[in-house]
Amino acid sequence: MLDARIKFRHLQTFVEVARQKSVIKAAGLLNISQPAVTKTIRELEEALGVAVFERDGRGIRISRYGEVFLRHAGAALTALRQGLDSVSQERSGEAPPIRVGALPTVSTRIMPRAMDLFLKEETWSRIKIVTGENAVLLEQLRVGDLDLVVGRLASPDKMTGFSFEHLYSEQVVFAVRAGHPLLSGKQSLFSDLNRYTILMPTRGSIIRPFVESFLIANGAGGLPNQIETVSDSFGRAFVRSSDAIWIISAGVVAGDVDDGLLALLPIDTSETKGPVGLTMRTDAIPTLPLSILMQTIREAAGEIAKKL
Repeated sequence: MLDARIKFRHLQTFVEVARQKSVIKAAGLLNISQPAVTKTIRELEEALGVAVFERDGRGIRISRYGEVFLRHAGAALTALRQGLDSVSQERSGEAPPIRVGALPTVSTRIMPRAMDLFLKEETWSRIKIVTGENAVLLEQLRVGDLDLVVGRLASPDKMTGFSFEHLYSEQVVFAVRAGHPLLSGKQSLFSDLNRYTILMPTRGSIIRPFVESFLIANGAGGLPNQIETVSDSFGRAFVRSSDAIWIISAGVVAGDVDDGLLALLPIDTSETKGPVGLTMRTDAIPTLPLSILMQTIREAAGEIAKKL
């Protein structure tokens, strides 16, 4: 039976603290005082009979009970948002909005074609596409800020409460400017990597473990001169104007390689392949426009897969 003490503000505050991992940040985003946030979380814990957060050094982390409750709290807020949106759309005659999270490689390679196909269906739905790291996008999906994530399959511990549909597999590549010294074939690729600046995926990115394992396996672990980035605009500009080496998912630079602006070092990276697909909450029921968009993403991904 639903505890009448649990109100909308309890769910909203809990989800925001869980997402920000900070009472102070959550208070700022919710535009309420820090003591008010703390009091609301305590009221929720009293109603549930368990602690939803634990101290972690100077900060906090969500407890195992909080993890369980978060899945349902996020779903409840999502359902409420959808209900409010539906009423608003019914009054204004607008189609429901669709919020999609996409990794940079997907935003570059898949989404333009998918959107072209989707617009031809004339659903007139409003689309919001958010690009970011896989972990960030999945967290937004979990709390209901996104309806769908198109990206790599996360580790099993990150996939609780999610379903994944495989579309294709993609590998990491070593991209450089046209005319880069290592393209001459006169140098040993792995032994000479430490002579150049290496653009690495950030530690929180989904492909970082694949990259680190690959480098270690080939005797190139611990490269001294690294820049961590997930910005494709920075990576593209920096590599084209220097001798830096960009380790990145193939899809991000596929167009640049086709246009001759960048080139790939002749390194066999097939062992870094990982599945790319559609991730949704298991409790989500896609709207008709979202189902149509998912189908156009499948079609666009199928076209890309044939070229791999």
